[in-house]
Amino acid sequence: MVEDGGEEEAEGESGEMPAAAAPLQRCNGFLPGKEAAGGGRAGGGEQPAPAAPAAPEAEAMLAAGGGRPEARLETRLSRRRLAVLAVFSCYSLVNAFQWIQYSILSNVFAGFYGVTFPQIDWLSMVYMVAYVPLILPATWLLDARGLRLTALLGAGLNALGAWLKCGSLAPQRYPLTLAAQAVCAVAQVFILGLPSRIASVWFGPTEVSTACAVAVLGNQLGTAIGFLLPPVLVPNTPNDIDLMAHNIGIMFYGTAIVSTLLFFLTGVVFEEKPKYPPSHSQAVLQSKPPEDYSYKQSIINLFKNIPFILLLISYGIMTGAFYSVSTLLNQMIVTHYEGEEVNAGRIGLTLVVAGMVGSIICGLWLDYTKTYKQTTLIVYILSFIGLLVFTFTLDLGYLIVVFVTGGVLGFFMTGYLPLGFEFAVEITYPESEGTSSGLLNASAQIFGIVFTLVQGKLTTDYSPRAGNIFLCAWIFVGIILTALIKSDLRRHNVNSGIMNLDVKAVPVDSPVEPESTTLKIQSAL
Repeated sequence: MVEDGGEEEAEGESGEMPAAAAPLQRCNGFLPGKEAAGGGRAGGGEQPAPAAPAAPEAEAMLAAGGGRPEARLETRLSRRRLAVLAVFSCYSLVNAFQWIQYSILSNVFAGFYGVTFPQIDWLSMVYMVAYVPLILPATWLLDARGLRLTALLGAGLNALGAWLKCGSLAPQRYPLTLAAQAVCAVAQVFILGLPSRIASVWFGPTEVSTACAVAVLGNQLGTAIGFLLPPVLVPNTPNDIDLMAHNIGIMFYGTAIVSTLLFFLTGVVFEEKPKYPPSHSQAVLQSKPPEDYSYKQSIINLFKNIPFILLLISYGIMTGAFYSVSTLLNQMIVTHYEGEEVNAGRIGLTLVVAGMVGSIICGLWLDYTKTYKQTTLIVYILSFIGLLVFTFTLDLGYLIVVFVTGGVLGFFMTGYLPLGFEFAVEITYPESEGTSSGLLNASAQIFGIVFTLVQGKLTTDYSPRAGNIFLCAWIFVGIILTALIKSDLRRHNVNSGIMNLDVKAVPVDSPVEPESTTLKIQSAL
């Protein structure tokens, strides 16, 4: 079938819907009290149920747990979804590259700008600091103005920050490079919360976890390239500052050109949502009237959800530990292996590439089994073991051992990231995917700031082992919290038609009683 504008639709899970059905508005949150007991809705005041349903309302009826096939809302998979996912993954990659490009060359940039190591660490931590106060406005914007505008802001600010860095190619311009990195950090706020939203809005129930993993994969790949390329492009030449500035310029200008191209591609490819919902859970959300949504109520609902709070803390611990290890990796490696900046980058690359493989495997596994809690807990425990092994083999004097242990650590620690996103969406449905993901990332940034500062201090004053043991203790706490999470897979239950929903659907040509034509969602969500 061809959409308006010529876009073809791939046949997916579908039911039949009257041809005259109007497009439905997306809404993720529910305000309490919006559904009246008899099936009517209360708006600004109590209103009686209408004598007969309006045509658009009748067309929105969804048979989630049964009902007549002819009344089911049609669901299809859009071919555009792959282009949306690819473009997002690419500009998320560039943003992650810009995050780590300073830290992996901390000794080079400290010498170039004439600043201390903690000042270089702040070029990484500014990403974490900017995220925390801006995440609520960013998630509100995502819910109120939509996916396309949010994506354009993320890609546009990413390009702007990259061009500003091109003006900081002189030793006295550390404040400018910090300001440019702050712009990239703001761009990150409009990027990190999108993987689960893109996956839910554009992908079907049998591919949603894999799509989320691929979206997260772009960010991980950017970190991997950030570990690999900067040490190659900018070798340490402390006796030739002009050559160093030239090499840094190649890296900065190349990043700016690529990010600008991706900004224009975002404008071309991104649409708010596909013509037809890709899953029945999305169809339920899109059938809710916009006035039934409240961003404030959505936040309140999330913070009343005890399993989500436990996941919020445990996700923050794991991801914050990953941020800290990534930021301080160069210092840890150079402490025990002097002059091995290039190999430090390669170890970081190994860590992230292994994590990319772990992300894809975990995403495929979740789509196949839907064992969210079990998989999350196992990966958490294996990350703890991996960090312990990495910690106590780091100073053995064999770089090959560090490569292996770093790869094992990355496979599980980085592979955990999409698990947390998808688990959160499942246990918080029907709340906004962008809001739950944004709060998870805010938790990660807060823990990342604290962990980086404390681990950096322990590494400097004592040894890398002391800093890593500090992280191990916190990850052990995260294991306990993860084990306490109650696994309530709400989105999966809706897609499977087994959630406790009272949903009734009728064909538009069937005369019925008023109360039998109103969509009623009476779950304890």
